[in-house]
Amino acid sequence: MNPITNPFAPGAGNKPPSLAGRSDILKNAEIAIKRIQQGKAERSPFIVGLRGVGKTVLLVEIQRIAENSGSQTVMIEAQENANIAHLLVPALRKILLSFDKTTKLGEKTKKALRILKSFLSGLKVSIGEIEISISEPAEIGVADSGLLESDLADLFVAVGEAAQETKSSATIIIDELQYLRENELGALIMAIHKVSQKQLPVILIGAGLPQLLGNTGKAKSYAERLFVFPKAAALNEFDSNIALQEPVMNENVTFTKEALAEIYKQTKGYPYFLQEWGFQSWNIAKSSPIDINNVYEANRMAISNLDESFFRVRFDRLTPREQDYLRALAELGNEPQRSGDIAAVLSVATESISPLRASLITKGMIYSPRHGDTAFTVPLFDEFMKRIIPAVPTLPVRYKRKKQRN
Repeated sequence: MNPITNPFAPGAGNKPPSLAGRSDILKNAEIAIKRIQQGKAERSPFIVGLRGVGKTVLLVEIQRIAENSGSQTVMIEAQENANIAHLLVPALRKILLSFDKTTKLGEKTKKALRILKSFLSGLKVSIGEIEISISEPAEIGVADSGLLESDLADLFVAVGEAAQETKSSATIIIDELQYLRENELGALIMAIHKVSQKQLPVILIGAGLPQLLGNTGKAKSYAERLFVFPKAAALNEFDSNIALQEPVMNENVTFTKEALAEIYKQTKGYPYFLQEWGFQSWNIAKSSPIDINNVYEANRMAISNLDESFFRVRFDRLTPREQDYLRALAELGNEPQRSGDIAAVLSVATESISPLRASLITKGMIYSPRHGDTAFTVPLFDEFMKRIIPAVPTLPVRYKRKKQRN
């Protein structure tokens, strides 16, 4: 069992050797891209899912599909407190200049570059801050009002017209969309609405945590008619087995059925965890097949690695009070929990922890699957919290008795 040929690659955004269970999402994205190229209306996909389900991997694969289809493509990642102009302007400039690869810059492309410069001027964001240069003068009176919604829509229309002029298309891919402020997400939705109405060859493809679905509806009530929201969930046992077995068989290695069942039990089918368990099991095994004893030993290594990297990096961003909140949530189990029950574990009034809850949603640690419910965005984070904080000393006696009766 050569560690050099280990096919598994746990890591942020690393493409797994098998994209089992994701063919529908990829095929529908390809259809949308190609329909937009032909000037047909199509709803843009926003992929939603928890941490570790492979949303970024899917976006990278969609980027490859778009590029192979001849679309000028950029992929960017939204970040907490980042300005949307800093995210979009360099990306849109890159797309516009890429239209020059096969033909001389046309008038529509030059105009779009001028409008891009106007957009920066209107938002009072200096070009130097974004570190780009545009030789074209600003297009006075277009996208320079300082109103993000109207200006961004004008800019996207200009990019779409430039793409149309060069018989090309633009695919804009944005990861971590849940970090956009409501007004920024609303402006982005309006911009896509405008290019869709004009049937211009621009498509926006995104991904984010489950709260993205509610965020888009809150930002613009008509968002559900512009986008589809494919869910990237944990894999079922059949697809999990394919994700593990297929890569090792290419190296003339197999897992036993018992080993596969134990990995599924530990990972619950989450793609990132499957990669971690597959990686550790391969390195531990002395020869094929990889058996259940190898997986038992891999359990310890995989959990240790996840605790020190995947989980710890998120835990260390939290304040002590936020850590307490998540430990209380973990105490109640891995299912969505009512805010009142979390407050009861902490022996505080429900309204007193509302700011904590809002802060943790903003940080992407929890989300609300239904009104008043709270759940982790990071799979198995409840188990991690219990490992590093073994008990909740504030658990009141009345609450213990209530849980025991239930």
